[in-house]
Amino acid sequence: MKRGETSLLPLEDAREAALFFVVGALCFLAALAALTAKSTYGAARAWTAEVEGEYTVSLSDAAPQDAQAATLLVQSVEGVNGARLLSEAEISVLLEPTFGSRGLPADLPVPRLIAVTAEPEAGDIGQALTAALEEAGYTAAVDSHSAWAGDVRRMLGTARIVALGIVALLASTAIAVIAFATHAALLARRDIVDVLHIAGARDRFIAGLFERRFWLLGLRAGTVGALVALASVALLIAIARSSGNRSGLLPELTLDFPDLAVLVVTPVIAGLASRIAAGITVMRALKSVM
Repeated sequence: MKRGETSLLPLEDAREAALFFVVGALCFLAALAALTAKSTYGAARAWTAEVEGEYTVSLSDAAPQDAQAATLLVQSVEGVNGARLLSEAEISVLLEPTFGSRGLPADLPVPRLIAVTAEPEAGDIGQALTAALEEAGYTAAVDSHSAWAGDVRRMLGTARIVALGIVALLASTAIAVIAFATHAALLARRDIVDVLHIAGARDRFIAGLFERRFWLLGLRAGTVGALVALASVALLIAIARSSGNRSGLLPELTLDFPDLAVLVVTPVIAGLASRIAAGITVMRALKSVM
């Protein structure tokens, strides 16, 4: 029965080649967008987990021995897990992106910096640090990295929502294209449909022919799109690893199990979307036109 049903529609159609390319390209873009959304979420979670609970204490007009004493004072504050006084070389490295490799003039005062790490369950200790330093007579400013982490988390969260929106838009576009192509294919084969009606075929049977046709087309196109996305991500990973330089704020593309699962599911979703879109389109067309 299946062999006879398949032969009712032409095996080859030049118009479906263009549809195959469009669906494959949309699946490629959707897979890349989904992987980017996942990587963005992972980058936001890893970066915020790294910087939350970290503070920077800036000491103005502090002599080296005073800075050492302030570091010991900071270490004694309740909730502090560790404190380290940054060297002048480390401060120069931090200032290099802004002021260049020559650094600041020698006569320009640079504040002493203390890197502070809070205990995981200490909460916000910024006010406690400020109070302890002011009580000891230090002119200090305490900067909590959590504020920056919140900004980055919101920014990357927005980027993730945009990426998911792009995936939804591409999926909707693919469904619309498949629906249009199905309707055009139905009109082009109206003579075959008329013969099937005369032979007593039900609308559900005719719709099933187109559903199977476009299910296979979507599955093949989705597979090609997923494979191209896999090759593209592998190439990007190879380039990133060869360069060796990467910003911690940027999402890092990977190929772990969840990423491979996204690529495996892509052709299945493309095939199901094609089948459903084709079936609905044919049933509506048969009821309204035929």
